[in-house]
Amino acid sequence: MSRRALASALAAAFTAAAGILVAIVIAPSAHAAGTGTGYLRTSGNKIIDSTGATVRLTGINWFGMETDNKTFHGLWSSNPWRSQLDTMARLGYNTLRIPYSNDALKPDAAANSINTAVNPDLLGLSPLQILDKVIEYVGTKGMRVILDRHRPTSAGQSALWYTSTVSEATWINDWKMLAQRYAGNTTVIGADLHNEPHADGTNPNATGACWGCGDPNRDWRLAAERAGNAILGVQPNWLIFVEGVSCPSGGLSNVWDNDPSNDESCGWWGGNLSKAGEFPVRLSVANRLVYSPHEYATSVYHQDWFDEPNYPANMPALWDGFWGYLHKQNIAPIMMGEFGSTLTNPIDKVWLQELMKYTGTGVDGMSFTYWSWNPNSGDTGGIALDDWTNINTEKQAILQPYLIPPVGGSSPTSGGPSGGPTSSAPGACTATYTQTNAWNSGFQGSLTVTNTGGALNPWNVVWTWPSGVTLGSGWNATVTQSATTVTAAAPTWSSSLAGGASVTIGFTANGTATPPASVRLNGATCS
Repeated sequence: MSRRALASALAAAFTAAAGILVAIVIAPSAHAAGTGTGYLRTSGNKIIDSTGATVRLTGINWFGMETDNKTFHGLWSSNPWRSQLDTMARLGYNTLRIPYSNDALKPDAAANSINTAVNPDLLGLSPLQILDKVIEYVGTKGMRVILDRHRPTSAGQSALWYTSTVSEATWINDWKMLAQRYAGNTTVIGADLHNEPHADGTNPNATGACWGCGDPNRDWRLAAERAGNAILGVQPNWLIFVEGVSCPSGGLSNVWDNDPSNDESCGWWGGNLSKAGEFPVRLSVANRLVYSPHEYATSVYHQDWFDEPNYPANMPALWDGFWGYLHKQNIAPIMMGEFGSTLTNPIDKVWLQELMKYTGTGVDGMSFTYWSWNPNSGDTGGIALDDWTNINTEKQAILQPYLIPPVGGSSPTSGGPSGGPTSSAPGACTATYTQTNAWNSGFQGSLTVTNTGGALNPWNVVWTWPSGVTLGSGWNATVTQSATTVTAAAPTWSSSLAGGASVTIGFTANGTATPPASVRLNGATCS
């Protein structure tokens, strides 16, 4: 996401609407749990899995690989990387959109700003090797991954998909490399070809990304076809996510010509798909195209539509024109790749509530990936707070009703008694332990406890270790140790544990690697 709004009330920010290649053969016959089975494809305005069941991607962005760090931000914090992914899955985010720059893919690229005391398993790894580990772990949570070519270089975004130093050939070849690298891995479902193509230059001397103008050097629709088809030649099972432009002409209006006939409707960078209906992206493999607009609020740029006297009632028609018509006319699926706000302005809270309502409820609603997990997004903030552990409950509460949790993860539940700890019957839980790393003086592990009894609020998990094994750090709970007994108490942001739901507690420890013993959930012994 980054610098996305030009300071002009006329060019303001950038949005349009689009058309897509229609290829509908199989009508979805069911709703998939989580993100479904196998590779995904499209059917009309739906994304479906390999069985034909409808899937709704309700995800989040975790950025950093597109910056000078060349890997995920927040790896410098005291919260281990797996724990952060555990929280995303637990909150109900079933998809992770991962921005990158071509710089991070170079053979000599080096990741930096990693707290290796907390993340010892990342020591010495390249950006791509870290990406491999994240993708592998995301798959164990039942989540999916969308890769996003966010920038040509870590220096910043570009209006076009190529620059003087990063050619179109490099852009496409790097995509083909990634498609080959993750071929056969159904966690990785597709490519978001280029982030936020947008207008540049003043009309009639436009130099930015246009849609349908026919110039192969500027027409984003044609470039998306070239890259999308090259990727599908390597990996025909991927979805191809195509963002919009800002102004369909690729240039900004001349505010001094006093000729309104030359003006056009512009929106957010990457958000304008208004010409996609007339000029659809044509891919060589049917049922692979997903349009992916971006949408923002006043914390990014104060568009004039926020000042309309009928705001927010004016917003659905605006969204219809820029991109919503593609979904409503059953042309193609929509997956909002980015949207977010600090919510410091009351206008923005209304915006987010109305936008989520517009996407629809349940599995048949439009897909999305929220911007962002990162608290250090300058114009939106994040779901995570500055400690990269606790969450922004105001934002999460608005998004929560629209999230479809991944299978294998669990989402916070609001049911259950609130007067105090609720006990489950003996045997009303199961426990599974995974050792995720070990070193000379310690180890790292995760304990997943499933509540097979009634709802608990709050929950707590207790286990024992032999003398000499001591807790280093813990996450997804408040973890403490007294003698040989370890207690993991429910965090305030997720105090309830429904029947059938699971909690995964991560930790590092000092001493000989030893699984937790005598695991109990609210006093009940787990099998």
